[in-house]
Amino acid sequence: MSLLGVYCTTSTLAVQAKQLAVFVGCPLIKISPKQLDSGFYVLTVAETGIALQATGKKAQGPIRVDFTCGTSAHRRRFGGGKGQMIAKAIGLKSAYRPHVLDVTAGLGEDGFVLATLGCQMTLVERSSIVYSLLKDGIERAALSVDQDLQQILSCIQLRQQEGVNYLQSLQDAVDIIYLDPMFPERNSKAEVNKSMKACQQIVGEDQDAGVLFIAALEKVIYRIIVKRPRKAPSLDVQFPDLSLPKPSLVFEGKSTRYDVYPLKKMP
Repeated sequence: MSLLGVYCTTSTLAVQAKQLAVFVGCPLIKISPKQLDSGFYVLTVAETGIALQATGKKAQGPIRVDFTCGTSAHRRRFGGGKGQMIAKAIGLKSAYRPHVLDVTAGLGEDGFVLATLGCQMTLVERSSIVYSLLKDGIERAALSVDQDLQQILSCIQLRQQEGVNYLQSLQDAVDIIYLDPMFPERNSKAEVNKSMKACQQIVGEDQDAGVLFIAALEKVIYRIIVKRPRKAPSLDVQFPDLSLPKPSLVFEGKSTRYDVYPLKKMP
């Protein structure tokens, strides 16, 4: 499924919509997504923010990034703190809070969770479409009067660039590099949430995940974490020609697995 264009819901946001259309390289359209044939996506610009909307009368609702309510807010308050599997994979035990570089940021869910735990986060997203959704979510969250949320957002920096290029541009190594490459789910019966499915359809698979891992090895101090579907192969199996190492630690949940590649003991 492809992006048809950008649809502005109100004339007061016409300038923003035009800028977004230029940034993502799609035309402005004047027809509501519901009035279009199904099988496509449209970026909508409204008072509620930027959203990705499937076309057609029976399409599901819009996908937008919102850190002030819903899943992100619930996980922030009741997610389990350092007991979460992602926190164990990162290695959060002491008071030390590392700088984590997430070069496959997506819609920012994992990056936001790690920021709530005090990690300094740099989120890098290659897709201009996904980046625009994430940037909009962060900017809207910044308008909140919630001081705790403001503290979390102060830990997040966002960049739009291809991951390998970003890593190669770094002058200094970072504490931890986090990878969540997008691969097709082998189990056809597996449940994929609406946001993840839309990203897969818009962005496609991360065919360069093995090369991205190699680039990460050159720029990391303590460890690399690769997030995978629970039954998916590790990167050394996925890309046998690249002679990648096997993960030294594995944290496995019901549907997700974290493959950990420690290089040096953390403080």
